[in-house]
Amino acid sequence: MEHSILEERYGLSMDRIRGLSEECGKVLTLRREAAAYFQRQAAFLLFLDEVREALAREKAEGLPPMEVLEERNRRLYGDISGPSYERSFANPAYAAELLGKEAGRMLSFLAAELRGGIAYVYEDRPEEWVPCLEVFIEIYNLFEAEQAGELTEEVLLSEIKEALYYYVSDYCDVTVARRVREQVDPSLDFAVRIVMDSDLSDLRYLYRFGEYVTENERRTAGFLNGLPEETVAEMASVFTEGYRRGFELAGIDLKKKKTAELRCCVGFERILREVIRQLADMGLSPVLYRAAVGAANKRQHLKIGYHGAYANRQYEYDHRSDSALFLDRAFKERKLSVMRVAYEEYKELAAVYAGPAVMETFGEEPFPYMNKPEVYQLSEKQKRLSVELSSQSAELVNRYIRGEERSFAIISWPTPEIGTDFEEIFRETIRLNTLDYEKYKEIQGALIDALDEGEFVVVRGTNGNRTDLKVALHVLSDRARETNFENCLADVNIPLGEVFTSPRLSGTKGLLHVSRIYLDEVEYQDLELVFQDGMTVSATCKNYGSEEEDRKLVAENLLRNHKSLPLGEFAVGTNTAAYAMAKKYGIISRLKILIIEKMGPHFAIGDTCYSHSEEVRVYNPDGKEVTARDNECSIRRKEDPEAAYFNCHTDITIPYDELGEIAVIRPDGSRIPLIENGRFVLPGTEALNEDL
Repeated sequence: MEHSILEERYGLSMDRIRGLSEECGKVLTLRREAAAYFQRQAAFLLFLDEVREALAREKAEGLPPMEVLEERNRRLYGDISGPSYERSFANPAYAAELLGKEAGRMLSFLAAELRGGIAYVYEDRPEEWVPCLEVFIEIYNLFEAEQAGELTEEVLLSEIKEALYYYVSDYCDVTVARRVREQVDPSLDFAVRIVMDSDLSDLRYLYRFGEYVTENERRTAGFLNGLPEETVAEMASVFTEGYRRGFELAGIDLKKKKTAELRCCVGFERILREVIRQLADMGLSPVLYRAAVGAANKRQHLKIGYHGAYANRQYEYDHRSDSALFLDRAFKERKLSVMRVAYEEYKELAAVYAGPAVMETFGEEPFPYMNKPEVYQLSEKQKRLSVELSSQSAELVNRYIRGEERSFAIISWPTPEIGTDFEEIFRETIRLNTLDYEKYKEIQGALIDALDEGEFVVVRGTNGNRTDLKVALHVLSDRARETNFENCLADVNIPLGEVFTSPRLSGTKGLLHVSRIYLDEVEYQDLELVFQDGMTVSATCKNYGSEEEDRKLVAENLLRNHKSLPLGEFAVGTNTAAYAMAKKYGIISRLKILIIEKMGPHFAIGDTCYSHSEEVRVYNPDGKEVTARDNECSIRRKEDPEAAYFNCHTDITIPYDELGEIAVIRPDGSRIPLIENGRFVLPGTEALNEDL
């Protein structure tokens, strides 16, 4: 659509919104509850229009004083932050209470979509923003017609649902195509220009993104500003060198790539700027896109892309299954069709995409999500469609961005939310991310030598942990040249500290239990997974005290709506230094799985670590080839890719103090103890106990 036409449509929409705001204020055309909804949303949209004008002025005049920016940010996110959310129409429970369940959750869905306007306004994306305004007006007109007696309530609800369905579906060719492009096109550099061009010592730059900014982001940026240049350079170098080494170890020519995707949180721009400079020295341009703001592109309650603070985690969780409003087979095919066209259009950019480089954060207090009956839930049919869409989307992406031609890197840093020891913990994290490569290479090599003698490994818990697992290993043809376990050092997965394999599913069985763990923004208590021949046959937890609610939580967030998932990875974590730090500061519950997985044995449900790149030969530093890259599911990829992959991989760790035993069982039944009562006992690994 041409910009002038969009501007005309935008102007007409805002004129109508001003008018309906006045109408609702007089409560002349709608019943009181509906009038309150439309008046409140209209006020938000009119404020966004003021912000749009202010942003245009600031391009020429510069940023206003800090207090102006803080007040603007507060107003943009005030509706969903803190106690205000309880009486926000973006809260499905409140909307349903005032407007009825069906109308309430549909209008709450619309309120959430309107909040995406913050991103559209800051990035000047009218092609996505204008249709959102127009559907808001369309639904207001439907309420007017119902109030005038032209529509029954039943017809009103049907018309609202149809309007929202076609809003999402019809504009897929804009929203979904944009999402494809922004993941591979470095010319979409809104965020990159903020990082590279701003005076980072002037913290007003934080408000240029349009993301929610709190004291946490300001403190993070201020702390990083106070670090010596050489420290920041070292922090960035660990990350970029790990990224580069990932290509080297996989035998992939990085020189053929031109772009690297970056993901991070607002506040870390000083490190990010240095990362971008170092990647440029490798010939790579940055791709830095915002976490999705529209339901057509969101992945549950997770934020993938750069983002600021969570204004309200419950808000994100309440809208995690909003796709239930529109997900049917026609929409699934429509979205896949748009993706095919978009990837074909941007195939040259996709071909030179190197992969993601992710800077995670840790420190936030685990959030106790509440399950609300008013929120959307996928039906059983929609769950199957969701799995199909995820699988077919992944296969489509892999045609244009080949798994065997890309790599990744991931690292994690603390934020001030972790408490008064933030600065000390940050410096400790720098130490963890730069541990002695050669020392761990030798220790982990000794572990691998012992593991390669085994037919299977037994893992048992202690101190209340009920784990009792038997993990089957692949048979090695030539132990002099082959190994089952990869020696994972400080390359793609930082910090170092694990040896891992893709287990043989047949023969893998037993119970995996963890008393408390935090995965993908959700805390689980007494998580239990039972395996038979490597597949989950039971999965539950004890979060809510209701067996049905607990099973539903695990099925939705861990099993990702699959009926069963394979044990895609078994690993032994060796980073006892990380464990010691976590125990010293009492922050185990605040760590992300990236660090947690190095602090004991871990087990990943879903795909193997080599998903979509099984054909790439992988070698350990000693020259042995890691041959355990497949399992009985992934090997089906050549005949039936949808049956081979599950498009998820979630690591679950048993901490050392809940670990009674890890032992290798040889084919003759003899045992090689690796860990007993949380301590390493294998000769050559004793140094790992020093931190414990």
